[in-house]
This record gives sequence, C-alpha cells and structure tokens, in this order.
Amino acid sequence: MSSPYLEILRSPRVAAVLLLGFSSGLPLALTGGTLQAWLTVSGADIMTIAWFSWIGIPYLLKFLWSPLMDRYVPPLLGRRRGWMLLTQLSLVVGIVGMAISPPNANLWLLGCLALWVAFASASQDIVIDAYRTDLLPAAERGMGAAVSVLGYRLAMLASGGLALILADQIGWRLTFFAMAGLMGVGIVTSVVAPEPAVRVTPPRSLREAVVEPLKDLLSRPGALQLLALIALYKFGDALAGTLTTAFLLRGVGFSLTDVGTINKALGLVSLLAGGLVGGLLLVRMSLTRALLLFGVLQAVSNLSFALLAWAGKSYPLLVFAVGFENLASGMGTAAFVAFAMALCNHSFSATQYALLSALASLGRVLFGPLTGGMVETLGWANFFVLTFVAALPGLWLVWNMRAQITAVERASYRSA
Repeated sequence: MSSPYLEILRSPRVAAVLLLGFSSGLPLALTGGTLQAWLTVSGADIMTIAWFSWIGIPYLLKFLWSPLMDRYVPPLLGRRRGWMLLTQLSLVVGIVGMAISPPNANLWLLGCLALWVAFASASQDIVIDAYRTDLLPAAERGMGAAVSVLGYRLAMLASGGLALILADQIGWRLTFFAMAGLMGVGIVTSVVAPEPAVRVTPPRSLREAVVEPLKDLLSRPGALQLLALIALYKFGDALAGTLTTAFLLRGVGFSLTDVGTINKALGLVSLLAGGLVGGLLLVRMSLTRALLLFGVLQAVSNLSFALLAWAGKSYPLLVFAVGFENLASGMGTAAFVAFAMALCNHSFSATQYALLSALASLGRVLFGPLTGGMVETLGWANFFVLTFVAALPGLWLVWNMRAQITAVERASYRSA
C-alpha cells in the first residue's frame, strides 16, 4: 500500500507550490540586505541607506490592493495564474532596471525601481498565497505550507548570500541580471502549474471584493477569537526573533563567524527541517493538535536562549538553542499557514489571506521597536522569559477554541 506521505510528496500541486515559494522569496533580499550591501560598497551615506529601508513598506500594505486581484481576471491563464505571470514579468523588468541603474549613476532612479520591485513582489505574494490556498486540498495544506517555506528560504539564500558572492566575482550588474533570470522559475511554473480544482465565481464588483471578505470572516462563529488567535499564535516567537542576532553578538559575545555559521546556516537548516517535519505530521495529525503541540514547542524554545543568557558563552548551548528554536518555529509556521489557508473562502482568498498575514505581523511591527527598551530594563535572560510568557495567550486560545478550530478544519475538507 502506498504511504500517504509519499503520495503528497509526489503531488504536482505540492511541486508547484515549492517552485512558486522560490519565486516569492527571490525578490525580497534584492530590495533589502543585498541592496543595502550595494549601496554601502558604492559609498552611500548611512542616512541614505536607512531611508532605503522604507522600500519594504509594500509588504505591510499589500492587503490594500489585494481586492483587485480577487475581483479582476487577466485575459490569460485565469484569475490566479494570470496575475502570477503578470507580477513575475513586472519583477523581471524591475530587476533588470535596477541592474542598469547603479547607485553612483542615479540614486533616485534606483530607489524608484527598487520600490517597483517591492510592490510587484508583494503583489506576487498576494496571488501566490491565494493560489496555494485555492489549489491544495485540506490533506496537502500542511506539506504545502512546509515546501512553500522551503522554496522561499532557498530563494532568499540565492538572492542574499549567493548574490553577494556573485557581486564580488562578476559585479553588481551581472548579478542582478542573473537574479532576473532566476525569476524564470516562477514564470515557467505559472504557465504549466495545475488549475485549482474548485471553480469559484469572482466578486461581481470591486465593492464586493472589498467588503465581502471582511464580512465573511466576521460572520464565522467565534470570529473575533479566531482573528485574535491569528494575531497571537506566533507573537512570542516573532518577538524573540527581533533581537536574536544582537543578543548573540553583544549579549553573549559570539563572533560574526560564529553567528554566520551557526545561527544563520544551522538556523536555516533547522527551520527547513522543522517545516518539513511539521508538514509530514500534519498529514496524520489534526490541525488542533498540531497548533497546540507545535505552539508549545515554539514557546519553550525561547527559553533555550534564556538558558544561554544565564550560562554565558557556550558553543554546545548555542547549537542547541539555535537548532531547537528554528526547528520549533518551522513546525509552528507549517501549522499556522495551514490554519490560515483553512480560514480563507476561495472566492476571496487573495484578500483574506493578505488580511490574515497582515494581522499576524501586526504585533511584531507594533512591539518590535520596543524590544530594545525591554532588554535594557529586564536584561537578556528575562527578556527571553518574557517572550515565552508572550506566547501563552496564543496557546490558551488554541486550547479554549478546540471546537472552533475543528469546525474550521472540517469545513475546509468539505469545500476542498
């Protein structure tokens, strides 16, 4: 008898989600860390580099134009694949434009092109999230979430670390040309990927595309609790992650090489492993149990950094803390994304998923700037204990909302 795990891994839908995850992650570093490196070596002053960080704003505001992608259907490839192709072609144009507009030639033009790439990238994220939600049956959502994160992280490695190595060898222009070429992965996938089995009628008007997604979410039983769970489930994990690198460098005294090789490399491997393990477990495990178990592991993993802070510089503890935290975070992310997909109505999946992802990042955005003051007041060890405490309300909601989460999961199976 064929294993259900093997059947899911062989699914063309899961393969498409993996490749589209790569396409989604590729542009992010090109307007973030990689662009900052280019500006730095080109002699831009620190104030200019700081202002360029605002280029990432479209990622926070993408829910504002997501209704357009629910309402209107491009002439080719349908509502989801058509928008994916359009955003990917826009990304190629923007990245090529950045390649031929170096900072020392026209800084304003480079900034405008980078903002265009960020906007097109955020738009691509909207439609890829919606396509994944529409495409995957309930049984494949956990693994779909895991391989999507896998593709996303591998792409960030390519446009981050690999791009910096290439820039040092062949120059920035050819590096950005190469990154534009890698967008071909997403373009080909958009053309050949399967259509979602569930056929839905798009909203009949733009007003319906704006109003109905929110109305649909708020009409669910226990809607406000469900939205609170979305906001709080990964809050403690995200809060701890805001200052992890600073803690390892300044709080404990590890070197840049230590942080780069252990925190970044081991962290990436552990995060990907956690996502895949979480996806495999979700094949057999109910969504409620997964959210609870993976959430507990997420919360407890923050205490490993508190232990490192108490113990001081210790390489075995560093390996344990980084590996455990990223493994648990990957598992929690797989469960969280599967839950968010289950909440979405196929008619409005672009808008609803964009709203849910914005809600999930709201706490991190609001409280992130305050974490420095928390560390100064509490110290590193107590700060990480506080992030453990910050994870408990989300776990409490999962426990108290077992019936609602089960109902959401069952409804998603019926609609898939």
